[in-house]
Amino acid sequence: MTTSNLLTLFVMTEKGLTFVEQAVAQFKEIIAEVVIGQDSSVLNDYSNEIVAVCQSAGVKFSHRKDFQSIRSEYAMAISWRWLINHPAEKLIVFHDSLLPKYRGFAPLVNALINGESTVGVSAIFGASEYDRGDIIHQASVDIRYPITIADAITAVGHCYLRAGLAVLKTLASGEPLKATEQDHSEATYSLWRDNDDYKIDWSLSASQIRRMIDAVGHPYKGAFCLVDGVPARILAAEDLDDVQIENRTAGKVIFVEGGLPLVVCGIGLLRVTNCVTDDGGDTLLPLAKFRTRFG
Repeated sequence: MTTSNLLTLFVMTEKGLTFVEQAVAQFKEIIAEVVIGQDSSVLNDYSNEIVAVCQSAGVKFSHRKDFQSIRSEYAMAISWRWLINHPAEKLIVFHDSLLPKYRGFAPLVNALINGESTVGVSAIFGASEYDRGDIIHQASVDIRYPITIADAITAVGHCYLRAGLAVLKTLASGEPLKATEQDHSEATYSLWRDNDDYKIDWSLSASQIRRMIDAVGHPYKGAFCLVDGVPARILAAEDLDDVQIENRTAGKVIFVEGGLPLVVCGIGLLRVTNCVTDDGGDTLLPLAKFRTRFG
């Protein structure tokens, strides 16, 4: 049995935390329960912080593994990665892109790697195929590079608030949610990412590599490479103008300035400013020797 005008929130990550903080402050009366997802692959999944917000506000919550069933009329998912069994016309999903662009997985990370100047959030109804639902509300923000994934998440978090609170305001008023069909001819797709996608491709341009490094940093694991065969993570770098190289070999160190290596890329040079071992997080800078190859 559903309860009219009540909502179950499915949330995880920093974006979910940011939204829950405002949602329980402004629309506590329509929130039936907050279901919290957990992710062991990131340094902080913010599940503990979300629990603390719910406890402080006196809002019912549960972790995904303990959740029983939806008993509200609507369900809303923010930064959620699992299927939710609820009628599509009553399921509100938030996606980290301005649909129909970047349907699929890791849209914000891929948008940053691609150098998109505008990012945002789409609130849509559920659909049988992912991210094809009608659009209820969208919010966007312009960004400038360089930008880290942490700063981009914060920027997009504000978009979540704008779009999400607009939806909650409508639900709280008792008015029906209106939506617009996507232009499916304009759709693009964003593929899932795994550990192999953390590896740096030194044949790319320095600017592309720098965007990738910034896009997979904290709260993610960081861009992976080998430093003379030692598994490492580059956590920060700067792209520089190119020099003429007669025997260009991507990945070789060409200069060392102030103890920081300048690495040859497919186009341009990359100054590595923060590089640590993959296993223990010990710094690899300054380099032990000049003739070092990044692979």
